[in-house]
Amino acid sequence: MSELIMAPGHERPTAADLENPLYYLQNMETVVAWVANYHSDLLLELERGCLRDFFELSRAARALLTRMVMRTGDLFRTDKLSYPELGCPEAEALDELVADGWLDANPLLTLDDIFRLFTLAELRAAFAPVLEQAGLAKNRPKARMKEILQEFYTDARTLSGWFGEVASPVVRVSHMALFDRIRLMFFGNLRQSWSDFVLVELGHHRYEQVEFTPEARAFSQRSEVDTYLAMHHCRESLDAGVHAAEVWADIPAATNNPWLTSRRDRLLLELGRQAERQGDRELALHALAASGHREARLKQLRLLERMKRFEQAWAIATQWEKEELSDAEAQGLARIVKRLAKKVGEPVPSASMNPEICEFTLTLPQTGGSVEMVVRDHLSTPEAPAFYVENTLINSLFGLLCWHTIFKAIPGAFFHPFHTGPADLVREDFVNRRQAAFDQCFAALKDGGYRQIILETYAAKQGITNPFVAWPALSEELLNLALDRIPAADLKIMFERLLLNIREHRSGFPDLVRFSKEIDEDAPRYEMIEVKGPGDRLQDHQIRWLHFFARQGIAASVCYLRWQDSEATT
Repeated sequence: MSELIMAPGHERPTAADLENPLYYLQNMETVVAWVANYHSDLLLELERGCLRDFFELSRAARALLTRMVMRTGDLFRTDKLSYPELGCPEAEALDELVADGWLDANPLLTLDDIFRLFTLAELRAAFAPVLEQAGLAKNRPKARMKEILQEFYTDARTLSGWFGEVASPVVRVSHMALFDRIRLMFFGNLRQSWSDFVLVELGHHRYEQVEFTPEARAFSQRSEVDTYLAMHHCRESLDAGVHAAEVWADIPAATNNPWLTSRRDRLLLELGRQAERQGDRELALHALAASGHREARLKQLRLLERMKRFEQAWAIATQWEKEELSDAEAQGLARIVKRLAKKVGEPVPSASMNPEICEFTLTLPQTGGSVEMVVRDHLSTPEAPAFYVENTLINSLFGLLCWHTIFKAIPGAFFHPFHTGPADLVREDFVNRRQAAFDQCFAALKDGGYRQIILETYAAKQGITNPFVAWPALSEELLNLALDRIPAADLKIMFERLLLNIREHRSGFPDLVRFSKEIDEDAPRYEMIEVKGPGDRLQDHQIRWLHFFARQGIAASVCYLRWQDSEATT
């Protein structure tokens, strides 16, 4: 067992080879070993004992248990378990798991359980006497039959209590709650299933080696794991349609854990939405006001408008206007403020005028290529090369400059060695929690050191996955041209806008970049070009970037491509 459970600071876990028929077991062992070591202090002694016992099982029993844990639910018909790769009959592995307490061979089953586990034909045969005695036809559809039988069966019973000894045996996984806790501590969420790790070829990526220290863990104490599990239960209740007022009573209290706070903010946002849909507007207001999620405030203002609480909405809106906002937030707030001003007797704010977007049209023959490549090839010359970059270039330059900040080991950012990027990348406090480190990155743009940092990172980290860096699109030629021709001041303002709202702003960049041969400081040394083919139009996030470029004096335009009429060219 000592070879399987690896202590932090020793050999890093690796992904299984998919050529191994039991690769899923190897990946599961990696998960269990990682949590058993890295989060040992957050587990009860009974739980630690279970994990030690897991590795004492035979290989076949561990593999079968892994297969069952990966599937939906905790109840299984033994006759439906077929895994030839185990190397022994499933019955042998089942007997071992039952003997060691991993499976309950005689679980209590509800009517819902029975209807999930057995086919319509089996159910009709089993319940025919009851239906016949009640004077009901036994050939009813499954849902209707269940509805009728609910009047007769309200208690849970063993399988023999339902069907006698004729039904195929059913077992229940005994420690599913422990496996859920392990999954949470490994992934950092319960949204991801076991298959997201156990059944994927992790070796497809090269991962940055983040330093895992006790101080960098998202969960520093067991109570924080319990708080997350409680919030997950609340979210499941909301998704199941439970009234928001019932769920509100179960929302855990706020903690001083920033990562858990962001999760709680998202839960409160969803509860506010649900409360409003269910007609409980007062609760919706309370939930939205308590949420720090960036979407909550706009929703709160719109709800106050609908409730005709204009003065209250105006006070919140005018205060919010003073804060730094993303384009989408500023746009939504401006619309609300304009409507509210009329309601509260305040002057209607003058609408800020966006600068015009530069446009031009090209008429070119069809070559069979995409519109972007056709325009790129037409505009590109040896003196002024053009590249198709879309969202890759500026994001990549940012990712290379800020590499160590992006992969900074702070609580809630990394849970295991197989992250392609920080788990909190698009959360509201991503930048704030790393502000000092980002300030150092931006200082390099000011003192000129950024070029060396980017080039050294490009060489040292080649091929390692980064959520901003698109390696296949970033050639040395493109990288050097970009560093030569794009001024540091332009990179700074683009990076600043990117960080205002990463989810929103890392897309919408123009398709092409063309570099000028001009070295004159007064002439643009590069330009960005969005390409639109016949019938295509600009999307909102593209328009916002183009307006931003125009305001900042960055050369950017839209090229509308038209195809030459075939008859006109003959």
